[in-house]
Amino acid sequence: MTKLGFDKPLYILPFDHRGSFQQKMFGWNGELSSQQTAEIAAAKRVIYDAFREAVSGGVPKEKAGILVDEQFGAAILRDAAEQGYATACPAEKSGQDEFDFEYGKDFARHIEAFHPTFCKVLVRYNPEGDKSLNQRQSDRLKRLSDYLHNGRSHSQFMFELLVPAEKGQLDQLKGDKRAYDLELRPRLMAQTIEELQDAQVEPDVWKIEGLDRREDCEKIVASARRAGRAAVGCIILGRGEDDAKVREWLTVAAAVPGFIGFAVGRTSFWDPLVNWRANRITRKAAVEEIARRYKDFVEIFETRNQSVPA
Repeated sequence: MTKLGFDKPLYILPFDHRGSFQQKMFGWNGELSSQQTAEIAAAKRVIYDAFREAVSGGVPKEKAGILVDEQFGAAILRDAAEQGYATACPAEKSGQDEFDFEYGKDFARHIEAFHPTFCKVLVRYNPEGDKSLNQRQSDRLKRLSDYLHNGRSHSQFMFELLVPAEKGQLDQLKGDKRAYDLELRPRLMAQTIEELQDAQVEPDVWKIEGLDRREDCEKIVASARRAGRAAVGCIILGRGEDDAKVREWLTVAAAVPGFIGFAVGRTSFWDPLVNWRANRITRKAAVEEIARRYKDFVEIFETRNQSVPA
């Protein structure tokens, strides 16, 4: 088994959205025509150009990376690899409550076609939820984990963990989702991480929903790094929240050793892309605005790195 973990700074601009991008950004359902596919790919190229502009404008290249899908971003993945950027590519089917492989049993061939720095999965898992669902998911995830750590894969394992509330958990809190995020979710996330580790699912990087309190970030790192996993890293995701909330989450996480960076997508690119598609701003202005937002998020962690030992 290869050495587990990734603990260097990592600032990801994710735009691997597929179903949500197609339906919410473009308003298209069902199978896409080649023209529609090309239109979505062109929009993703705007985001990639913004990433490149941010790097040329001062974001440290060795800490920067993109997360984009094969369906709409194959050309971007190839170009980013040629340019020496860190890349991540999703392995999950888009928009499903239960994790399964986008390309079924053929998942390894698709990973090997691009050799991304990270193979990423998005998984919804509540440890107090459906036990058979959790078991099915952890069985599939172990297959992927074993493949990625078999010594032959070029990719490390990035795990995006979402812990959606069960009805009974929300009922406890009178339906208050904010209270769930603050009072229950941090404990459930740590429990999930440990359950999956015990099921031999071994991410190198955990991609974590934003946390409001430093002590909760510290507990997540302790779970991620327990029992000899000292090099495993955690990054904060944006969850489509507004700019102020994302900055708050990043600032809290940036102060905690073990949180090595972030992956903030929609908060970085959504509004500029919508405005560009509506002809309210130029393509150049959209690129510049996405680059500015991404650079601002990087600055939160870079400021930490200049003053606090990792």
